[in-house]
Amino acid sequence: MDRRKFVRVAGGGFVFAAATAALAGCSQQMPAAAIEPWQGPGPEADPRRWILGYAILAPHSHNLQSWLVDLRTPDEIVLRCDLGRLLPETDPFSRQIMMSHGTFLELLDIAARERGLRADITLFPEGAFGPEKLDQRPVARIRLMPDAATRKDPLFAQILARRTNRSLYDLQRPVPAEAWKAMVEAVGPHPLHFGFVGADRADALEQHRAIAAEAWRIELSTPRTILESYKVLRVGAAEIEKHRDGLSMLDPTVVLLERIGLFDRSKAPVSDAFATTSQIKDFGKKLASTPGFLWMVTEGNDRVTQVNAGRAYARVQLAATGQGLALQPLQQALQEYPEQAGPHADIRRLLAVPLPERTVQMWARVGYAPPVGPAPRRGLAAQLIRA
Repeated sequence: MDRRKFVRVAGGGFVFAAATAALAGCSQQMPAAAIEPWQGPGPEADPRRWILGYAILAPHSHNLQSWLVDLRTPDEIVLRCDLGRLLPETDPFSRQIMMSHGTFLELLDIAARERGLRADITLFPEGAFGPEKLDQRPVARIRLMPDAATRKDPLFAQILARRTNRSLYDLQRPVPAEAWKAMVEAVGPHPLHFGFVGADRADALEQHRAIAAEAWRIELSTPRTILESYKVLRVGAAEIEKHRDGLSMLDPTVVLLERIGLFDRSKAPVSDAFATTSQIKDFGKKLASTPGFLWMVTEGNDRVTQVNAGRAYARVQLAATGQGLALQPLQQALQEYPEQAGPHADIRRLLAVPLPERTVQMWARVGYAPPVGPAPRRGLAAQLIRA
């Protein structure tokens, strides 16, 4: 960055000439230690640890990684939820958190198969959580058994390459029929209603884009929901390396503003602030570049259904990765807080999903995009229950 470059501050139009000292070291890169788990686990005497080295690479809402695992019983894994890593404002009933535990279990199952082990997964062995909130009871108990009949899953090859890609997509490259077919087939072990729309339905694409844009605007403009994201926003390489979770921000301008005290994450920006309007505009461009959308609908919405929907999504994303496609979940309109009631009703109406009989568990944009790097991971040691 040139020392005489001018930077416009997000909230109020204040302009300043950045000094050389303030700009020193503003170039930022993802810390190698934060993404080391994406190299895959090394040799492990305990196959559970090797398997979990892949499971912790699963997608998770806001990249919170709220998985806790107990290995104190031989040949068994108990999965619990870290109740300090929830999203009470945007995910008040923890539906997305339960889906994120499903993604973890699916990658665990796929990795176990790679080792010739059958993962016998019992969900909620001490009873399922109620619809309102989670508690300390386990999400799953997994027993690993050698089984010569266990077949390897070809999706294993995509685990280390899986990414959530929030970039501009290539509107000139429609999602081909064979790619949609691969995603549909990937859902097989966890049946649900899988739908999609592609470039041949321009009118439907516009309706999807409009709903997603409005839902995004609401989340950015609602103080308590944007502050929830700010709490897990990691700005700059040092914060990312320290936390290894949450939403990573390496943009040099934002890092500079943070350093000199002009990006206050303790306060929500006003709705017409540049920090808000620029993100809305940027996301609108990404939606306009999107050649396809997919959705996943379940019968009902109990906790087992939510977990299994997460397992199905993990498979869909791995299948898309194998086809060279990028995916980005669009969860804002699916969230159950009051301000999203309008988009929530609009997407259900567009997809013909009546409540309470059916629930839209996942909605995502799909397309071809330049590759992106992996998200930070806390590592297996951070997920283990030790006492």
